[in-house]
Amino acid sequence: MRICLVFALCMTSLVINAGGFKGGLTEESSKSFYQDKFRGWFWHEAPAVPKRRAHTLTQSKQEPTKTAPSKRIASSPRALSSAWYREHLSSFRDKAIDEPTQANVGLYLYLQRAMMDKAHRFTDVAREVVMKDPMLDENTRRPLSTFAVNEANRRARLEIDEVLKNLATSMGLLFFFRSDCSFCHLETPILKAFQQRYGFKILAVSIDGLAMPGNEFLDFQIDHGQADQLGVITTPALFLFQAPSTIMPISQGLLSLDELTQRIMTLSHSQGYIDETTFSRSRGEQPIPMLKQEIRHETLSVSDDPAESIDWIRNSLRGGP
Repeated sequence: MRICLVFALCMTSLVINAGGFKGGLTEESSKSFYQDKFRGWFWHEAPAVPKRRAHTLTQSKQEPTKTAPSKRIASSPRALSSAWYREHLSSFRDKAIDEPTQANVGLYLYLQRAMMDKAHRFTDVAREVVMKDPMLDENTRRPLSTFAVNEANRRARLEIDEVLKNLATSMGLLFFFRSDCSFCHLETPILKAFQQRYGFKILAVSIDGLAMPGNEFLDFQIDHGQADQLGVITTPALFLFQAPSTIMPISQGLLSLDELTQRIMTLSHSQGYIDETTFSRSRGEQPIPMLKQEIRHETLSVSDDPAESIDWIRNSLRGGP
């Protein structure tokens, strides 16, 4: 009987303590080990969440999650294409240099070989296309072989001689010099030779008011501010003029006979005194049609039919289709 009574008391104590365990989560600091010893030594409980914190968490769960707008990922270029090589080949090269294993170096060399083969095939096709189309063959415009170049240069000199002799009938050279200018002394015989060959009238103007040594250009004029008006900053200074008031700058500095000739031809062409055909022949070139400047205002896309694009460019050539 006594044993049963003790057992009943123990069970009652356990029930009471079990009821206190439920409240122990919130009043844990007021419980001693002896009042809560049935939980043992090895246990772990999550800390109680404050009501305010719990409310905040609950609210955050209810709010919709905002995600960053998705970005369109650009499509990667096709492997071993020209765009792919521009983007990736340097990376393979750097890895082969930094980690020169046989695999890394071999991979880079194979990529390089494939790229050179693509370039070789492009060159073969380009050579064939140029051979079939005289508009693309530079040999049509100006010969490339040595003996043909010599003939083109001979014909160009004849054309230049004829053009300059015609220009000399209505144009002349304005020559600003100083008596103490050594470059002016060197320019003088060149101008004399140019005058004798083509017949240009040369009007010499002395900036310092003194004559040229050697009695050259004795009929010179003295500068009265014309040099400043024309922007002369050094001598010798040469201008191409046409009466009564057209003056065009050629050079300020020493020129050879060939340089003087070419500059006068270029200036005459740009000012409209020489037509396109004559100017091309003076350079040893065949006068073939050239692209119009307006072509750059048109639209052209790589997605267009290449044959139609070629026809469109051909039709934009000067002189007809």
